[in-house]
This record gives sequence, structure tokens and C-alpha cells, in this order.
Amino acid sequence: MFFTLFICIFFIPTFGNSNTSNSISSEIIDFNPNGFVWPLPGYTRISSYFGKRVSPTSGASSSHSGIDIPAPQGTNFIAVADGEITFRQFLGAGGYTITLSFSNFRVTYCHCDPNFIVEVGDKVKQGQIIGQVGPKYVYGVPGNQYSDSTGKPTNGATTGCHLHLGIRIDGKYQNPLDFF
Repeated sequence: MFFTLFICIFFIPTFGNSNTSNSISSEIIDFNPNGFVWPLPGYTRISSYFGKRVSPTSGASSSHSGIDIPAPQGTNFIAVADGEITFRQFLGAGGYTITLSFSNFRVTYCHCDPNFIVEVGDKVKQGQIIGQVGPKYVYGVPGNQYSDSTGKPTNGATTGCHLHLGIRIDGKYQNPLDFF
């Protein structure tokens, strides 16, 4: 009798119990406390990290204020969170730029395609396509001081097609990887 009771108490099956260790570990792996989504689904390689670096081209900063994610021209990028489009135009070293604002955050997407698909004032949802990775070369941009070694005008300070993602909180740049 004692042996049967011991088995019943200590070896009770837990079928359908959502608090098993497998469920807990998968929840931890999938949990993102900031609630952001990656801006370029399918493209996760980073070619230049946040912080000090060797400038890859003339006009690029040696203190990199974001991360660079290489992707082909025309690749869609998405809103990392719900917010409002507060900027959309050519912006010096960032080239064609879109800014998504929410709370005290400003997320900048640089080196975008100049054929914008969002307007300033648009309210967007997390995961919504808000732009595309732009071309390396752009022509006819008034005041564009950036070009490559052949003299062709570039989409800001860039050596090729990529998305530069910058995140500011209360105006101060943060490492974007802290939010993913």
C-alpha cells in the first residue's frame, strides 16, 4: 500500500500542464521585454555595430549611432513598434531617412528608397511595411555632398545597400541591439 501511494504522489503525470519546463523555456526564449520586432525580416547579419568604428567612407562617422543591416535594394523593412511617422526626407549622411516616433523613442531608418510609401503623420502598426532599402546611388538631390570614389552621388554616407537603424530615447542614441 505504501509503495502504491508513493508512486501516485511522486509520479503523477502532467499531461496538458502548461507549466512544464519545456513551456517555460520556450516562453523565455521568445520573450522580448521591449516588444520590438526586427526591422528587416530575413536579414540578420550586421555589417557595422553601434559605437566606435573605423569610418568605412568619407563623411561617415567613426562613432556609429546605430547598426547597419545589409540587404538588397528594394527589400521591405517594417515598423519595429506602433507609432507615427514624424520625418521623411533626405538627411545628409543618412541619405533618404524615415523616422518612426512613439513615447520618448525615435527610430530612424536610413539609406531608404526615395520612393517613400509612408507620409509624415501616418500612424503605423508594428510589423507594417514602411519603406524599402534604397539604392546606393541617388541623383538630383539638392545639397547632397556624398559620393563614391568615382564621383557618383550616393544615398548619404554609404558604401552599398543596407538599412541603418538608429534608436534614440529622449534624444540620446542607444545601441539598437539592446531592444531586440
